[in-house]
Amino acid sequence: MFDVDIWQEIFSTIKKNKLRTFLTGFSVAWGIFMLMVLLGSGNGLSNGVKVQFAENAVNVMWMWTGETSIPYNGLKEGREVKFSNQDYDFLTTKSKEIEKVSSRYYLPNDILYAYGKEYGSFETSTCYPSLKEMENINIKTGRFINEMDMREFRKVVVIGDEIRKALFKEEDPIGKYIKIGDVPFNVIGISEAKKRNQDNNRAAYIPFTTAQRIFNGGDRVHTFTVTSKMVGTSEEAEAITEKVRQDMAKRHNFDPADKRAMGSFNMLTEYIRTMKIFQAINLFVWIIGIGTLIAGIVGVSNIMLILVKERTKEIGIRKALGATPFSVVSLVLLESVLITTVAGYIGLVLGVGLMELVNFGLEQAAASGGADNVFFKNPTVDFSTAVSATLILILSGALAGYLPSRKAANVTPIEALRDE
Repeated sequence: MFDVDIWQEIFSTIKKNKLRTFLTGFSVAWGIFMLMVLLGSGNGLSNGVKVQFAENAVNVMWMWTGETSIPYNGLKEGREVKFSNQDYDFLTTKSKEIEKVSSRYYLPNDILYAYGKEYGSFETSTCYPSLKEMENINIKTGRFINEMDMREFRKVVVIGDEIRKALFKEEDPIGKYIKIGDVPFNVIGISEAKKRNQDNNRAAYIPFTTAQRIFNGGDRVHTFTVTSKMVGTSEEAEAITEKVRQDMAKRHNFDPADKRAMGSFNMLTEYIRTMKIFQAINLFVWIIGIGTLIAGIVGVSNIMLILVKERTKEIGIRKALGATPFSVVSLVLLESVLITTVAGYIGLVLGVGLMELVNFGLEQAAASGGADNVFFKNPTVDFSTAVSATLILILSGALAGYLPSRKAANVTPIEALRDE
């Protein structure tokens, strides 16, 4: 598209001013390098938080009861609030804000588990089948509790991997019976939690309905784990929490503002707020990174202005000999784009490469079991971001060379020959 002579002249000019070209290019390379590092680090923090939230469904909510602290409708404070099976029916059929529900009836933590001559005390969680998805319970072997287990009050249990090791050693526990208290339960599955949640490996899951019948629970429910509708703002998530609280307050005759009567925690609210923070951080990173890049681009523009000043006579002679304004503009503009693009691309490759190297180190640490609690995951820059950065480089180079090239194009032969 352009004459080969132009490129030869550009490279000749660069060779004559190696140090100046290097320092100019370094400022651009450093700007794009820092942009990639900042974006990669932001992604790493964001991904780390998402992994933490992924331990449960992001729209999960827990509800539990206590004692009233505010008099209400003629009733004194200090009254105990109790959930029941009727509340489960209400939440699953009447509450429009709730999608899935699991009840829990607490059992003592010192219930003895025994198999043969082996025994130990472990946590027993009573639940519905929906808890598996809500708390992302990983089944290593066998299956989780199902609806048939619930309807038929089956004495079945899913044990954590630590319970398997303590009671069964190397023996396959599936289909075997263990005693929980004095009641035999058939082992139908083994759950395995991630290493940062090792306590969950010491927990067992039994059907809620079975627990109520065997352990004299009546229709008592201690807590509910539910999933709400997915919404886009923390205000909408809080509105769901408040609506459910008002419904339960009406059913149990307590003031909706009484936090001690019923406690709740909505994961969705925290998730949305946290993601909003990271969106703001990402925007801030772009502003800082582009600001650093602009500083480098200004340096390129200044250098090109100096170059035009130094070659004023040469440009005047060119124009006197018939050079068109376009040829003068292209000479300056192409040199600016070349310096900016090459230097910026080097910074881009180094920044992306550094983030990939950090990610490789984290993956190796995770594979060896040493990075389970690291709040930093996959700190890489995606392809679309790299493409966007490349386009920014090219446009920045053109912008950096525009003013100097326009000044060069406006030089008249007479003015140029008078210039000292």
